Amino acid sequence: MQDFEKETRVRLSRAIKEEAVRIGFDACGISEAGRLDEESRRLEDWLLAGRHGSMSWMEGHFEKRTNPKLLVDGARSVVSVLHNYHHPYQSSNDPNIGRISRYAWGDDYHDVMKRKLRSLLSWLDEEAGGVKGRVFVDSAPVLDKAWAARAGLGWIGKHSNLISTEIGSWFFIGELIVDLPLDPDEPIADHCGTCTLCIDACPTDAIVEPYVVDANRCISYLTIEHREDDVAQDLRDAMGNWIFGCDICQDVCPWNKFRRTSGETAYRPREGTLDTALAEWAEIDEASFRSRFKNSPVKRPKWEGFVRNVRYALVNAEGNVESTMKVVPVRESPTMAEAPPNQEEE
Repeated sequence: MQDFEKETRVRLSRAIKEEAVRIGFDACGISEAGRLDEESRRLEDWLLAGRHGSMSWMEGHFEKRTNPKLLVDGARSVVSVLHNYHHPYQSSNDPNIGRISRYAWGDDYHDVMKRKLRSLLSWLDEEAGGVKGRVFVDSAPVLDKAWAARAGLGWIGKHSNLISTEIGSWFFIGELIVDLPLDPDEPIADHCGTCTLCIDACPTDAIVEPYVVDANRCISYLTIEHREDDVAQDLRDAMGNWIFGCDICQDVCPWNKFRRTSGETAYRPREGTLDTALAEWAEIDEASFRSRFKNSPVKRPKWEGFVRNVRYALVNAEGNVESTMKVVPVRESPTMAEAPPNQEEE
């Protein structure tokens, strides 16, 4: 572990941010690696209240989630980056078209961002004359939004997503945790004010209070992480034609007027993502599902979960449960409370 004079830390921190932008990230900030005490208390309360639904994997690695020194020995700094995924296309308003969350229109962001973060870590290793660190993108036990907020990249909004004053909220978050002392940035103020548009717009009332989302009622959770075929009828009715994820709380956020078009072509919509009819999705078999969504976030709920979502959406579109069941019969569902891949990500 190295130590630097203040001037060197400032110079290196500035250079890291410049390199991150050169590589293709949209923003980069730095925070001091230390235990997230306040965030730890909030996470514990959220878990104890059962707000995480069937995501039992979130209960594991609790200390690692809140203390980066347990993930990287001698950690001194967390380098957070944002990667914009917004492309100027719109989902169809036709209730007979299956809607997929914007973040999943293109290739899997885990792969795209890890490549860039590894490049940044390699650059930092050479620039600093040696560094010990790890790359993290969402699937490891890291509170990415908390670290990005501490690094001044935005604030966590009432819908629990990070919001940037410069690019809104259509972005992914990743981190480097390193053993170098760097110059930390200052957090910015919460700019949600009295706005409640995200809370009011949520069709399932999943935002149970400002800044608290109950996953048990969240369409994104219900269509991605919850794998059993036991979603309550009132929630099914409110899910509309969403078959993977949901964008409603971000669509209505006023700060997304500052959205920009992503420079990452890998996030552009794949053919058929925005205009495929539910009836066509209902006919997809497992082999076709695997092929169509190779290297895509949509593979997360597996084929069984995906066709379940399509069945719910068809009922909402057609209003006829019996005829829909003939088209999309109930599939045997595996246990779906599994953790994301690579909980101990490199």
